[in-house]
Amino acid sequence: MSDAVQPTAAEVRAAAEAVKTALDRHLAAVERRSGEDDPAVYEAFNQLAAAAEIYDELLYDRYDEVTPFEIPGTEDALPPYTGPEEPNAVSVLIRRDYSVVEPQRLLAQAQRVEAADYDAGPDDADASGTVHGALGILFGEFEPDEIASRHKEFGLEEGDSTLWVTASDEQADPGEWLEAPFEGVDPQRVVCRFDVSAVFDDELDDVDEPDEDDEPDEDDEDADDLEDDLDTELDEDEDLEPLDSDR
Repeated sequence: MSDAVQPTAAEVRAAAEAVKTALDRHLAAVERRSGEDDPAVYEAFNQLAAAAEIYDELLYDRYDEVTPFEIPGTEDALPPYTGPEEPNAVSVLIRRDYSVVEPQRLLAQAQRVEAADYDAGPDDADASGTVHGALGILFGEFEPDEIASRHKEFGLEEGDSTLWVTASDEQADPGEWLEAPFEGVDPQRVVCRFDVSAVFDDELDDVDEPDEDDEPDEDDEDADDLEDDLDTELDEDEDLEPLDSDR
């Protein structure tokens, strides 16, 4: 970075003083907290995180040094709940990510569904010949929970997923939010959320990773053999459950 755009030493020191002030305010808010989800503590936390991030950036730009602190990401943290104590309605927001790891299997399964759908029109005749068309067929035929439990059969691999439950005073009018279903979500009305990610598995692996010298026990070998047998059976017979022609 050129000298013309580098922060001055005074700016760095001012940022450090801002961190000290924010730290004092955060401690004071914690000492006066009125409950587990005190908004004052939440606000002081965000102010401290923002001040620390600014100081860290200026320190690096001026002196090529960093702080030993990890600046927490506040965007992913939910604020305190401020919705109704007794919600009259709830909304469930779900996102599941998949990777298409076996396109041929995906296409084959979509073609089976298409062949069993006797009401398919001419516009749908070639839909199963493309990956995006096959996805449309499968997600149109099966419930999301069924696809989640049988994703390997469809050539998919699970990624991250999250489920949010939000509270509201009353249920929305029919068709009101369908054009933009995920817009306007108030994070302060999120009752609870559940996240599933390989990141958590990696953290557990780092803690519980066995020694390389550990010998696999007989149960592990039996489990591996069973998994291999199941994979072989799936490759030999990939037929889905019979479809109801009236669906």
